Amino acid sequence: MPIALLPSERIDDLLTHDLRIIQSDEVFSFSMDAVLLARFASIPPRGRVLDLCTGNGVIPMLLTTRTKAAIEGIEIQPRLADMARRSVAINGLQERVIIHEGDLRELYKVEGHGVYDAITVNPPYMPLNGSDLKLNTHQAMARHELGCTLEEVIQACVRLVRTGGKVSMVHKPQRLVDIMSLMRQYRLEPKVIRFVHPRAHMEANMVLIEAIRDGKPESRLQPPLIVYNEDNQYCQEILDIYYGAKEGKS
Repeated sequence: MPIALLPSERIDDLLTHDLRIIQSDEVFSFSMDAVLLARFASIPPRGRVLDLCTGNGVIPMLLTTRTKAAIEGIEIQPRLADMARRSVAINGLQERVIIHEGDLRELYKVEGHGVYDAITVNPPYMPLNGSDLKLNTHQAMARHELGCTLEEVIQACVRLVRTGGKVSMVHKPQRLVDIMSLMRQYRLEPKVIRFVHPRAHMEANMVLIEAIRDGKPESRLQPPLIVYNEDNQYCQEILDIYYGAKEGKS
């Protein structure tokens, strides 16, 4: 059955495994950070995986290429949750991916504590300030901590992931100290960190971080991920991530 699109919506290609996604310029579209997180996260081959702040569902759909686990996403904005469900349907993934519409801070009351083997999250990056008032509601909630703060995201993660389970996050390097401090405060031990640089000579503009619930103190810093080479083209690793050249090694 054809999936209905709203007048402002379009279908974009995710560039891997023939996956497609519904997007609209009226809402915040996914970007490279979501794709990098979907590749960076340690995902079990089976079990139960949750994506917080799922938006239009890009991370859950990308994760279906890496695991047979049951994958869920939760999104507080009804329009985005609806877009995510229709994107799942377009790709015939209804039996693999479930999209919840709701508040991530309340999900443990429905699903229970410690029920997920792994969690991914691409949260709003920016604390509240005057600039969030200049955006439409969808864009403001995606960029600014209107629906949840960083601390509330980490609290949700520790409630929902099992002991020994992994939580993977993408964020801004400027918030790294806050992230690591809050993770330790809430019994998530940061284990793997990787910085993403636009070019080799530029400072990082993204950080990928993975933590283990109740893990032992020890962190590893992976080699930096460089996006563009000296010819202003994507570096090979970025091409592999986007186009799936190394997909079979997951």
